[in-house]
Amino acid sequence: MHLVLTSRILGILLMIFSLAMLPPVVISLIYQDGGTEAFGIAFAINVIAGFILWYPARRYRKELSVRDGFFVTLMFWLVLGLFGAFPLMLSDHPGLSFTDAFFESLSGLTTTGATVITGLDDLPHSILFYRQQLQWLGGMGIIVLAVAILPMLGIGGMQLYRAETPGPMKDSKLTPRITETAKALWYIYLSLTVACAVGYWIAGMNVFDAICHSFATVAIGGFSTHDASMGYFNSAAIELICVFFMIISAFNFSLHFLSWRRGSFIYYWKDPETRFFLGILALAVIITGLTLATTQAYSETDSWRHALFGVVSVATTTGFGIGDFSSWPSYLPFLVFSLAFIGGCAGSTGGGMKVIRTLLVYKQGLREIRRLLHPNAVIPIKVGRKPVPDRVIEAVWGFFSVYIITFIGLQIGLLMSGLDMVTAWSAVGACINNLGPGLGEVAANYGEINDPAKWILSAAMLLGRLEIFTVLVLFIPDFWER
Repeated sequence: MHLVLTSRILGILLMIFSLAMLPPVVISLIYQDGGTEAFGIAFAINVIAGFILWYPARRYRKELSVRDGFFVTLMFWLVLGLFGAFPLMLSDHPGLSFTDAFFESLSGLTTTGATVITGLDDLPHSILFYRQQLQWLGGMGIIVLAVAILPMLGIGGMQLYRAETPGPMKDSKLTPRITETAKALWYIYLSLTVACAVGYWIAGMNVFDAICHSFATVAIGGFSTHDASMGYFNSAAIELICVFFMIISAFNFSLHFLSWRRGSFIYYWKDPETRFFLGILALAVIITGLTLATTQAYSETDSWRHALFGVVSVATTTGFGIGDFSSWPSYLPFLVFSLAFIGGCAGSTGGGMKVIRTLLVYKQGLREIRRLLHPNAVIPIKVGRKPVPDRVIEAVWGFFSVYIITFIGLQIGLLMSGLDMVTAWSAVGACINNLGPGLGEVAANYGEINDPAKWILSAAMLLGRLEIFTVLVLFIPDFWER
């Protein structure tokens, strides 16, 4: 472990992150909402802390080892979550406690979208913009992490996906250098954000809301500038634009790059993970729409409108709402919420276990059923037309096992803190899958739950965002041995 190198990297990151305090200052000056001082102080704190970490190690040059990579990745999210909380604490409105501010900041950076704040419509514009900006910056970090960093460490959904699946991703790196890869992803991410914002503006949002909601849509974050979320606008056009960009953002960003570079959309359809993901969405929308229509929860037209938006929002782990899906009749709240466990595709801003892992688990289950009939048969698991090595299947099952054990442990922790079963189960599911809204007491927001529960859920957000292993590996004694 090169702790001096870690200090240098974190110092640079903090000084860069301090620049995120400047756009809200501009917004505050435009709207005269009194937020200038809070963001100015937060800017100074970030710069000074970053300088203190960087200056003693400024001349230290070493290559990052794999262990350094794990540690720096975790500290990146923790440190930015901590220092990102300062404006939320320093501002008179909302004036959050340290626990609430850290929860809100980390929720934004991990694009979870779980909020402790109510009365969004009355918040200063600078605070509203800052929350959305946190999600946008976090989403970009997630893409670079998933596509460029975690594969270098030998972990993550993209590592399995790019190494072992057939088709255009098999032998195609985005670019030969990680810096060029990050730049390519940045252009794609920025282009989608601009296109989404323009779409919202044309559909009727004002410029401020259009920019803010495009940040949260492309990042699959779910924060909004209004308590009623997307339901505030009551516009079918805005909802359709949102659905389109939520789905696009839940696709593997490597496919976006490939399609853009080669000028063809065929790569989306050739990709088995994308087809499986779209199939799940279509089936869930049909079941939900039919149930809402037959139970007369809404009119027939509104039933399909709510089904499409609600299913896509939860399945992509965005968390926007045009209504409260937790109040839907019969089994629907549980069905829709369960979609978040699958989540988005590998290499996207979506949360959950990732579609590629779910697809491989499904195929493994089918293989075991066939083996009951043909015990001696050699039955390969294929994604597309090529077999997937058993080592990859073992890795997926290992992830799934650790995921379940971690989920149960976090849920027990919430139950011990005093939450009821439904709230505890859904809160862990919403945070570890980076969804945001849950069921029970956390259907609307997380402001009323106790502080120990918020810290447990903060850990869940971090575990889910870093795909669990990145965090848990630091607790193995071997990690700290020389």
